[in-house]
Amino acid sequence: MMNGGHIETLVIVAGYTQLKTTMADKKEVEETLEELADYVKKQRWWNRVFGKNNSRPLAEKYSVGGQIAIGGLTGWCAGYLFQKVGKLAASAVGGGFLLLQIANHTGYIRVDWKRVERDVNKAKKQLKLNVDKPPREVTTKVEEVQIFVKNNIVVMGGFAGGFLIGLAS
Repeated sequence: MMNGGHIETLVIVAGYTQLKTTMADKKEVEETLEELADYVKKQRWWNRVFGKNNSRPLAEKYSVGGQIAIGGLTGWCAGYLFQKVGKLAASAVGGGFLLLQIANHTGYIRVDWKRVERDVNKAKKQLKLNVDKPPREVTTKVEEVQIFVKNNIVVMGGFAGGFLIGLAS
């Protein structure tokens, strides 16, 4: 496929491709580009941006200011959406609770408070038993998050700041 002097240089860096040719056969170039397109399609975008395992993240190719800007912008978007969704969820839960209280006081609903108290105590006991050691899946995910944050500390700092600004806006 890539033979002779037809294709001088082929560089693949995190999904970005640069192809220099010297009047090579059009068919060979098209086949090579199709192979590269398949390779890029198989890569997940977050692996290209943040890196995977021991590979270096693409964000490190940007300056510190660029990394903070990327993190800040994505953090602001996430914070803004979190704020809007949080208000909607709080309104729905609060409104539902208010309607249930009104229905209870007007006699449409009767609550067996002794049964509620018994069920709450039973749930407390179950939670106390399961608190001692978290499941292995939780521990593994916490470790993955810690490694991710350590590898992308500048971007995560920008994200945290942007998230707080997004919540405030």
